[in-house]
Amino acid sequence: MARTSTAKARKEDDAPAVPRRNGQPRVLSRGDLRLLVLALIGEQPRHGYELIQHISGLFMQAYTPSAGTMYPLLASFEQAGWVESEEEDGRRVFRITAAGEFELKVQRTQVRLAQRRAFDRAREITKASLPPPLATALREFKQALVRHHGRWSEGEAEAVAEQLSRASALLNGALGNGPTPVTPTEPD
Repeated sequence: MARTSTAKARKEDDAPAVPRRNGQPRVLSRGDLRLLVLALIGEQPRHGYELIQHISGLFMQAYTPSAGTMYPLLASFEQAGWVESEEEDGRRVFRITAAGEFELKVQRTQVRLAQRRAFDRAREITKASLPPPLATALREFKQALVRHHGRWSEGEAEAVAEQLSRASALLNGALGNGPTPVTPTEPD
């Protein structure tokens, strides 16, 4: 019996750790929001609300950082000299400084890892929130693709592609009045 529990413990140790907070899975690992926000400001100047919305869109609105999280983070960036802000049209716009660009360069690997973790976590959240009939249909479709294994008859690929395009259009609101979802881009 001791052997079984040891093997079981070993399996659990080998599994990738999902960050937890108060027993619930965390959306981001410690420090990831900091890296993601600095990288976003490094892409172009942004205001706080825009950063909140961008992060929220990345997670299909399943996670939205609060203003109480975002603005102190931005203030800490200013204090560190990584960003500077100025008032534009009644909003504070944050721009990266040379020191911030240097920090991004030094943290490049960590930024990419944080982006990958965020992308993967967003996928997990999306998959977990799929309605059961859709999850079943997707699983069956993937299994059918594996069984088909590249043996396509004439017109078959086009017919399948047409059905997938119609389903995508339905989800994107082109065939109805549904909202247009934000699609996260896969990191490098």
